[in-house]
Amino acid sequence: MTLSDDLPAVRGKLLRDEPLGPYTWFRVGGAADALFIPADADDLADFLKAFDPTVPVTVLGVGSNVIVRDGGVEGVVIRLAGRPWAQITTDGDTITAGAGALDSMVAKASAKAGLAGLEFYAGIPGTIGGALTMNAGCYGSETKDVLVSAWGLNRKGERVDYALADFGYTYRHSQAPADIIWIEATYRGTPDAPEAVAARINDITSRRETTQPIREKTGGSTFKNPPGHSSWKLVDEAGWRGKLHAETGGGAMFSDLHSNFMINPGEATAADIEGLGEAVRADVLAKTGVQLEWEIKRIGRAT
Repeated sequence: MTLSDDLPAVRGKLLRDEPLGPYTWFRVGGAADALFIPADADDLADFLKAFDPTVPVTVLGVGSNVIVRDGGVEGVVIRLAGRPWAQITTDGDTITAGAGALDSMVAKASAKAGLAGLEFYAGIPGTIGGALTMNAGCYGSETKDVLVSAWGLNRKGERVDYALADFGYTYRHSQAPADIIWIEATYRGTPDAPEAVAARINDITSRRETTQPIREKTGGSTFKNPPGHSSWKLVDEAGWRGKLHAETGGGAMFSDLHSNFMINPGEATAADIEGLGEAVRADVLAKTGVQLEWEIKRIGRAT
């Protein structure tokens, strides 16, 4: 599908044929037909109302848990970036955060407000929009444990409001329609001493720094944990920890530090990285009978 020249007028940025690699942690991938960074929620709503409903729309957050394929992304990619999308406020025992707010910043705001329960967000390298979409969690806690409600815009630019129960959350999955672009979420914490909350956040941050390759070009956890199993153990036992994928010429590998984290140690392509993931899935299935499911989202056209 060719993107029309007469795109709706916007107040934010609308960029044609914009390379998406620089917007992702893996630093790979092709260009978006168009990249839209809306100025605020009204700008986004107006765009969606005026935009051709048959053209694909893809939301890209901070790019921490995604592979953009080398052929680029058809249609318009929407990125909620900048101060208007990252506002965080507290009121009593609740915290409200914009979809573009980093999960780690929401955790820090909870400590400052003396609210426990959101510390786990310090261990998730993404934004609130992504957390809502996939019921993000780690270290025994998930988004569903603290979320009160959220609101977003549907493909027609209309506001939709969701209470926690409406999401139908299960492990790393939401039953909310995939075309909703989340704008804001409200959480409820439990009152606690700010220094106690901060100490637990520091604990999580230190643990993450010593066990995960956070300074590499990575995409976070590659696979979901199958029932009764840990993905990292399956990958490790299959012999893929720190192993370069022969078919990609060493362009991608699973980390020595954490065997459920793929890394781009050099000049890997998106195809190299996704190909490595698929090779490991096939190998683990053959050796153990366990089917690994991707946790990393893969978007765009293959080449």
